[in-house]
Amino acid sequence: MKIMILNGPNLDMLGVRQPEIYGNKDYDDLCFEIDEWAGDMGIMADVRQSNYEGELVEFIHEAYEDNFDGVIINPAAYTHYSYAIRDALLILNVPVVEVHLTDISQRDEFRRHSVISDICAKTIKGKGFEGYKEALEFFFDLL
Repeated sequence: MKIMILNGPNLDMLGVRQPEIYGNKDYDDLCFEIDEWAGDMGIMADVRQSNYEGELVEFIHEAYEDNFDGVIINPAAYTHYSYAIRDALLILNVPVVEVHLTDISQRDEFRRHSVISDICAKTIKGKGFEGYKEALEFFFDLL
C-alpha cells in the first residue's frame, strides 16, 4: 500500500512556531515517526511538505497519476479557504484523510471551518503527531 502524506504551510517550522500550541518536536521528528509507523504497518509513505498552494495541488495530481492508494493531508492554513486543494482532492478516486495537529474546532473562529472535511473519508484533529498514526491505521485497516 502506497500513501501520500501532504503537509501544508509552516509545518516545516514545527518546534519553532508557537511551541505552546504545536509542541517542541520539529518537522524531522514528525517525518521520522510517520516513517516508523508506516514501516510497522507495511505501508510505503511518501511524505511531502510545501508552503505553496499550487505545489500541493501538483502533489495531489501526482497521487492520482502514480496510483497512490490514499492521501493523508494536513492543509494547515489552506484548510479554511483553499478550493484549489479541494478541487484537486476531488480528482482522486481513493480515500483522503484530513489531519490537524490541533483541534481546529477549539481555535480562533476563522480556523474552525474546513473546506475539505466533507469530501474526506475521515478527519482527525487535536491528537498531535499521533493523528498521523491514526490516519495510517485507517488505511492499514482497509488492507
